[in-house]
Amino acid sequence: MAKLFKVTMTDWNGGVRGKPYRKIAIGEHASLYDLASIALSAFDFGMDHSFGFYDNLKDWTRSQVGYELFADMGEEMNFPGVKQAKVSKVFHSTKQKMLLLFDYGDEWRFIVQYLEDKDLGGKKLPVILESKGVAPDQYGGFDDDDED
Repeated sequence: MAKLFKVTMTDWNGGVRGKPYRKIAIGEHASLYDLASIALSAFDFGMDHSFGFYDNLKDWTRSQVGYELFADMGEEMNFPGVKQAKVSKVFHSTKQKMLLLFDYGDEWRFIVQYLEDKDLGGKKLPVILESKGVAPDQYGGFDDDDED
């Protein structure tokens, strides 16, 4: 059984109108780390920064529930890690949303909404099911020539 999610880029206030989004499917036994990996890959982002999932969509610092990669790295954190947290345990009701905050310096924000469980007929997971809108370049379009 696959878990379907809609992942939408958001502004700092949680606004998603007109923002690019991706619909993805992942196995029910996958971790939040796996979910972040396919979500970020769907926007052509590399997994080269720390990230976390938070229940406060507008102000992650005020979250009551969260999961952070820092905890998996041995840091003393307020929230557990993402590698052991299973999507089936974290996302348990349809339309449930969490903020995926990627790169604490640039603070890329994505709203991750659980849509439904679905049998995808043996389709290899994880998979990107739908892609709408153009995502910005993770590094603002800079290349080596810009350093001169």
